[in-house]
Order: sequence, then structure tokens, then C-alpha cells
Amino acid sequence: MKTVGLIVNPVAGMGGKVGLKGSDGPEVLRLARELGATPEAPQRVTQALAAFSESRDPLQWITCPGEMGENICRRAGLEPLILSSTGGQETTWEDTERAARQLSDREVDLLLFAGGDGTARNVCRAVGSRLVTLGIPAGVKIHSAVYAVTPRDAGEVARRFLEGGLRSVREGEVMDIDEESYRQGVVEARLYGYLRVPVEDRHVQRMKAGGVASEAQALAGMAEEVVGCMQESEVFVFGPGTTTRAITERLGLPGTLLGVDVVCNRRLVARDVSERRLLELTAGHRVRIVITVIGGQGYILGRGNQQIGPTLLRQVGRQGLLVVATKEKLASLGGRPLLVDTGDQALNREFSGYLRVITGYEDYVIYKVGHG
Repeated sequence: MKTVGLIVNPVAGMGGKVGLKGSDGPEVLRLARELGATPEAPQRVTQALAAFSESRDPLQWITCPGEMGENICRRAGLEPLILSSTGGQETTWEDTERAARQLSDREVDLLLFAGGDGTARNVCRAVGSRLVTLGIPAGVKIHSAVYAVTPRDAGEVARRFLEGGLRSVREGEVMDIDEESYRQGVVEARLYGYLRVPVEDRHVQRMKAGGVASEAQALAGMAEEVVGCMQESEVFVFGPGTTTRAITERLGLPGTLLGVDVVCNRRLVARDVSERRLLELTAGHRVRIVITVIGGQGYILGRGNQQIGPTLLRQVGRQGLLVVATKEKLASLGGRPLLVDTGDQALNREFSGYLRVITGYEDYVIYKVGHG
């Protein structure tokens, strides 16, 4: 019988919807809770475990006590073995690393872990290349090439690997950025190491790709196109990124690079807002949402812009999305679809299909959007 290790960072992703750009550190978590944040990881792990309902082979699950895995497994109808207790009621990165080392000692066939880049760093530090691993995306920052595209994809890839349908593994980069610098608008990405992950190019994401200076002219054209779309009394919500910031700069507004900003009548209403504040500001208005594509990965929703949540997306609908991206960024996807990972599978399906992507002034591409 094959063995599966499961580690859940129960606070992963809590900083996203409240605009904190991450969940690292007790002070950030305290502030996130004060702002009304709730755990995202349990729901995402449940989606991943649902894929194992189709498993043809029995598996032995080994996980951590409580919300670090045990509770979710039992709710899914599994009877896991439980590792020794974590350090305290409030779990920390030390608990993640301790659990990963214990699973490495047991030589599990696959280690599944749920979190973001910080969790990937912890796992990498604890197990290195000794185990085959796979991440369930649940954090705010997910630049590392060790995560599945969606939670459901994580379950499917893990199941196929354990059943022998996937045999090859590769080294995936573990990347992270400094959250304090990130909150100041400075992106300082660093390579922390590699984890071994199953080879599955459709459902396991690549490392985030950066932009190039030659895109300046295309950015200026996209900015002109979006500004020309603005109607009186419409509320425009701008997601994070250099592409969307080019538009607020064209308006002469001090938008944020990494937050979500709100504009009406070409004036800045609020910058770096949380999901709750965003819903307050958009209530009763016609809303357009301007978002861009993460280069190399293809996400347009669910990575770094969790403040734009399911409630607002349902109100705005597909027709209210303005997706902006250079043709070079689309080409970097190698024909793979754009991706949405809102945490709501039904909503992901609603936003799949084909969308018009603004690539310059009076220049568009019709591009496919996929879902997990």
C-alpha cells in the first residue's frame, strides 16, 4: 500500500482578501483576523482530496493533528495516521518543518502540502530532494513551480502519480519574496531551492516570469485603450501588476503596484483595498474590473488579487472583465489557456471559455480561459 503525507498550513491565504499581500508572521495574522479574514486552506484541501474518491488503489494517509490535516482528512472520510503533536495551538513554520521531516523519515511515496511560497520554503528546507512533493495552492504568494494549477488539479496529479500513471519527476523552483518589501511595492524574488514534483505540464504550474523593458510601448497603448473605455460614474477596479499600474499612471493617479485600487470618474477613490472595502465601494454601481496575466503561469484571477473575490465577480460577470496583457506575455504561455482559481469551482466554470484580451491600442486577442 502506498503512503501519502499531508501537511496543511491552516492560515495560508488569510492575508489575501484583506489586502495584506501575505500571511507570514504572527502580527500579520493578528491583523488579518481583525480585518475579518477567515482560513482559505481547508476548503482548498477538501477540493484536492475529492479527486481521491476515484482512486482505484487503497492508500495510507499520514498527516498532522487538528487543522494541519487530521480534521480535513476525517471530514473527507479518510482514516489517517497522525504524527506527533505540533508545538502549540497556534501552528507555526516550525510545525510545518517538523512534520515534513517526520514524513521524510517515514519515506512516504508522495508529500502533499497546502500553502503558499512560505510553506514551500519550509518543506524544501526540511526534505530537500528526498521526497516527491506537490503543493496544493492555498496561499497569497504562489510563485514557486511546485504547485498544481488548482486544488482539484493537485488531487488529480497526486492520484495519477500514486497509481503509476505519472512516472517522471522534475526539479521545481521554490521561490519567495520578502513580504515587508512587497507591501512597500518592491518585489525582491529569491530562489530558495528545489523540490521534486511529478511532471505534468498541463496541471502543474511553472515559475512566474517577469516582464521586459521593450514592453513599454505596448503598455502605453493598452493604457490609452482602457482610459478610452471609461464612462462617467462607472467604477473601475484595478488589480495588481505593472501592466495595470501603467493605466493608473496614464490617469496621473498614485495607484499601488501590488494592491487593488478603485477609480471613478478618472479619480482615485481608494487604494490598496481589502475585499470587504471593495464590496462597500462598488455597491450599487456599474463596475469594470481591470486585471492582467501572470507571465509564464497564465493566472488572471486567484493569484495575488484575492481581494477581487467571488461575490464581486458574480456581480460583475465575465462581461465586466477587462483583461490586459502584452502579446509577448501571452506567447510565453506556449498556447496554454489563461487560468482562474477563485476558490469557487462553479464560478471558475462560469469564467471559462474565451475572453477578449487587450494587447495594445485598438488591438485585441481572443484567448481561451480554462478552469480546474
